[in-house]
Amino acid sequence: MSNFLLEYPYILLLILLVPCFIWCRLKSNILYFSKPEWLPNRVFLWDNNLLLIISISTLLIISLASPYSYDNSTSSKKRGRDLVLALDTSGSMGERGFNKERRELSRYDISVALAKDFIKNRYNDNVGLVIFGSFAFTASPLTYDLKSLIEIFDLTSNIGIAGTNTAIGEAIMQGVNTLSKGIAKSKVLILLTDGKHNSGRVSPREAVREAIEKKVKIYTIGIGDDYDRELLYKIAKESGGRAFFAKNSFELKEIYKSIDRLEPSPIRDREYINREEMFIYPLILATLLLALLIYKEEL
Repeated sequence: MSNFLLEYPYILLLILLVPCFIWCRLKSNILYFSKPEWLPNRVFLWDNNLLLIISISTLLIISLASPYSYDNSTSSKKRGRDLVLALDTSGSMGERGFNKERRELSRYDISVALAKDFIKNRYNDNVGLVIFGSFAFTASPLTYDLKSLIEIFDLTSNIGIAGTNTAIGEAIMQGVNTLSKGIAKSKVLILLTDGKHNSGRVSPREAVREAIEKKVKIYTIGIGDDYDRELLYKIAKESGGRAFFAKNSFELKEIYKSIDRLEPSPIRDREYINREEMFIYPLILATLLLALLIYKEEL
């Protein structure tokens, strides 16, 4: 069932100013005609240009109010999971050649592209993003707005944004903290790195203990050829997840497919919103009417 709301409803109060166009027209007639009552009423009521101006102004105000639609759907069958991606942005992720066909792309470029494709299929999961290097931070809290989440990747696209080292312990801890805000029973952390733990105030062992206590399953992904295979395997095993390793972009793509099969995205049993922005439609119509007005004025 589709519903409609306004992001900024108070902007509609500007519509109260629209009658000023008629009032200004009447006022100007008083200035030029000593007996405006002699003028026919249709001059004020049926002026096509005036109607166009009023319509354009009204449509622009509606567009500024940012109308949007949402689908208020529910299902009582299954619940989606809370899922966080922890993405390594250390200096080594800038190395190229991970994709043999497109060697100009860095490991990070490829990892982001494949992560975006993975997220697009998580229709009913609550997904978050953690960025880590020398330290870790939450780039996006858990959200069902996957479109906005994907856009956040572009805002964190710089190698070294969190430092050039690799703090795996802090990445896990930050991921667990982010997942703790969710209410789903199933909580999953996907940690991708191409390096070895060499930074941060939290050890991987301490972080894994916290993950086990919070019932967070960790899938680890090591890419390239310089990661700590033993550590990633241990993290995944102790938390109930699985460890994966990829030497190239093709293998990484297959890993995401495997995780998708292991952790399918079910339908959650709570209300959810599929939001669609609608402001563009009155804006387009206002633009067309403005073009018509300009065309008529030039005739």
